[in-house]
Amino acid sequence: MRDVRVTQTIGEHLAGRARWRPFELVFWLVVVATVFGLPDRHLLLTQIVILGLFALSLDLILGFAGIISLGHAAFFGLGAYLAALAAKHQLVTEPVLALLLAGLAAALLGWLTSFLVLRGSDLSRLMVTLGLSLVLREIANKMGWLTGGADGLQGVDVAPVLGRFELDMFGHVAYVYSLVVTFVLFIVARRLIYSPFGLSLRSIKDNPARAAAIGIPTRRRLVAIYTVAAGYAGVAGALLAQTTQFASLATLDFERSADVLLVLIIGGTGYLYGGFIGAVVFKLMQDWLADITPQYWEFWIGLLLVVIVLVGHERMIDATARLRASIVRLLPAGVRLPRGVDRPAGG
Repeated sequence: MRDVRVTQTIGEHLAGRARWRPFELVFWLVVVATVFGLPDRHLLLTQIVILGLFALSLDLILGFAGIISLGHAAFFGLGAYLAALAAKHQLVTEPVLALLLAGLAAALLGWLTSFLVLRGSDLSRLMVTLGLSLVLREIANKMGWLTGGADGLQGVDVAPVLGRFELDMFGHVAYVYSLVVTFVLFIVARRLIYSPFGLSLRSIKDNPARAAAIGIPTRRRLVAIYTVAAGYAGVAGALLAQTTQFASLATLDFERSADVLLVLIIGGTGYLYGGFIGAVVFKLMQDWLADITPQYWEFWIGLLLVVIVLVGHERMIDATARLRASIVRLLPAGVRLPRGVDRPAGG
């Protein structure tokens, strides 16, 4: 009887954690509003969405499993090249199907390499992931007859999505397409993280020895999430290739892995939305600063990174918490507050 009560309590706890919060609803409503409210910025917004999905894939292993990677672009680039080759040679004419196949191929590569990545410490993982990305880049460079080499894979002609929606030069269809794919994958990732599997990942990240001692198959869990994250990165790369109709060695560069890591540092890790928030800040700053100081925009982003490291996300979160408390204190006593928001004592 006690075990049944414990199981029910755990189920209620998981259901409570998985409940959508007001912030999340507002976030996605704002995103949907950009489809109609910012039609002239859809090209930039498409890049932001794809970068956010790529950052989400890294957050799954870094923020929830504690796996550090400097070569996550390996899966991103593989997905990009596979989608571009499928479209150019008409191996798979349906973009959605090509997207799925690119994600599965990247997931397979992630599964095959996970046994090497997860063998050692954080330092060895950094070196293995970086080495994997560099090896794939060199292979793509040497196979210029297939990949286009340094010139990139050109002549990519992507068929209409679902046979009906043709990609236009203004990026309207590309933005909606990328947004729908990203939202579906986000829902899957959210469900995964707020499941018992996701809780086991958090315990492994906090204390691997204790997690193994209580019976959690730590290695299998890490292999599983690494494979899923690789698949997500492959889908993000395929989206980039399809929406730009181009694939190049830049998708496999170290800078690609460094940029997505920087995005996560800006947005924060371990709560699913950090990659999207970081992508918005990074891309908007890049676009804005490139117009003001084209030669020094990286300096200002680097300065922002230094400030974040010095101040810390914890202090920023505390500051926003105090701001919310001040706003709540000003509300009338009869106003009903959202779930999870408490009225300060004496308010």
